[in-house]
Amino acid sequence: MRERWFGNTGRKVPEIALEGELDVEGALILDAWHEHADELHAAFDRGQPVVIRAKTAGEIKEALARPEVACVLVSDRQLLDLDLVQLTYGE
Repeated sequence: MRERWFGNTGRKVPEIALEGELDVEGALILDAWHEHADELHAAFDRGQPVVIRAKTAGEIKEALARPEVACVLVSDRQLLDLDLVQLTYGE
């Protein structure tokens, strides 16, 4: 399982987590980063964790391409097994 830093909390979290199974208290939680780019950057600059909700593999890939994003939350358990290297670079 790949992990990322959860803002400046000193805590690492899975880069993809099932909604409701990870403590995201204090994080800026967004449904799409590109609609809130200014908020995302401001939160990151403050050290506040940024969490994005995603419904598809493409949304996950897009969110995790942003270094400001600490974690992506999904509601479909199958997305936890997503091969991001394969999705990003192909075979």
